[in-house]
Amino acid sequence: MDIEKLKFPIGRFEEPKTISKDILQKWISEISTFPKRLSIEVLNLSDNQLDTQYRPNGWTIRQVVHHCADSHMNSLTRFKLTLTEDKPTIKPYFEERWAELLDTRNMSIEPSLKMLEGLHERWTVLLNNLTEEQYSRVFVHPEHGKIFRVDENIGIYAWHCNHHLAHITETKKRYNWE
Repeated sequence: MDIEKLKFPIGRFEEPKTISKDILQKWISEISTFPKRLSIEVLNLSDNQLDTQYRPNGWTIRQVVHHCADSHMNSLTRFKLTLTEDKPTIKPYFEERWAELLDTRNMSIEPSLKMLEGLHERWTVLLNNLTEEQYSRVFVHPEHGKIFRVDENIGIYAWHCNHHLAHITETKKRYNWE
């Protein structure tokens, strides 16, 4: 088993040299459709399947679903801070610790799917109405010691959606759950 392929089934995020309007629209579409695509893949899974790790020493599918809600909630907040403040320093969080909390390890996935549906609807409206100036706004991510642009971060989160969706679809294929 190739652990790198299990960990990054679609590869790592690669930022294009130029972020065109077409690329942004593709990314925004991927963010917009993620809750539906995710729900299609997980709603009919049993608790046993939801509690299956997508890779050795990795999260369970249940944890991945809850992580997406946690991560995307944080991301929307970061976007809003960036659009309303001058070069804010965002607050990182320990996603691996959040994934070990009781609500993430044991709770039904339906509340997180509902969160994602509403969150992504709002996020999509925001992203579809940004100006050129807003796309170029930046925030500081102290954990990475890097400055991120709004347009770049849209791509990172489109990738994040597809990355975690692939964890689930590849696990389903591996176990013949289709």
